[in-house]
Amino acid sequence: METIKIYRKVAKLKKIDMFYFDTQCGDKTILCLHGMYGRAETWVDFMNRYGKEYRIIAPDQRGHGLSSKPIARYTAEEMAGDIIELLDYLKVDSVILVGHSMGGGIAGYLGAVFPDYIDALAILDMSASGPQRRSTLPLEQLPEEAPFTKGWPMPFSSLQEAKAYIRHASGSELEYHYFMNSLTETVEGYHMMFSSQAMAAYRTYYTDWYHLLPKLKCLVLLIRAKGNAAVSDEDFDRMQSLISHCLAYEMTNPDHNVHLADKVEFYKYFDLFLEEYKSR
Repeated sequence: METIKIYRKVAKLKKIDMFYFDTQCGDKTILCLHGMYGRAETWVDFMNRYGKEYRIIAPDQRGHGLSSKPIARYTAEEMAGDIIELLDYLKVDSVILVGHSMGGGIAGYLGAVFPDYIDALAILDMSASGPQRRSTLPLEQLPEEAPFTKGWPMPFSSLQEAKAYIRHASGSELEYHYFMNSLTETVEGYHMMFSSQAMAAYRTYYTDWYHLLPKLKCLVLLIRAKGNAAVSDEDFDRMQSLISHCLAYEMTNPDHNVHLADKVEFYKYFDLFLEEYKSR
């Protein structure tokens, strides 16, 4: 596969600085949103796969990577607002939007609330289920540690220690590399680049978003991992029933990182999605 040139940029938005990858060429743009704890780095293979035909943009979302990490609730509304600001900053009128896990929820919100910006939408291994009401917990009472990394002995004193611990804590090789993408060295030792407050806030203030699905009028691709670890059978069926124009597939691999676990299979489904989009 030919390697596509990726430019590393920072957008100065109203409330945050947003770091992003950008291939900068192509008549149509695909915007990719990573999952919780993730980074733009997770989309590099995708960018190489589609970068000859499309402009691909992948930001580090607020609270992650090299983007700002404000004290906030990290709701879909806040994080979607950042993406609209980014598109306006880049003077991009509309995109094919792809979101994985947490990014899939934000993508769903964008497709429903900002339909003029979204020409087609892919939601990867993310359920619309959640609490019916948003938590009223004050920000100052949020847990200080991120849910998954709670108890990790950070900062790690060496790269060797960090690698050994993260590998032991990870459920798969892909998950290990996913977290290693966010590992950074400081004078104190090795830390994760995401904000623990941001991760705790996202979990605390997350809510059910089934009510948004009937508002999605563009073509929507749903892909889930094999089994029901992230998206139950009931949730998968319900999401499909509420979306007007939907393609839905289940991967043969159970790994949550559906865009990386079996790339041949994933790109087969994504190609079908793009073909359907072009034919409309």
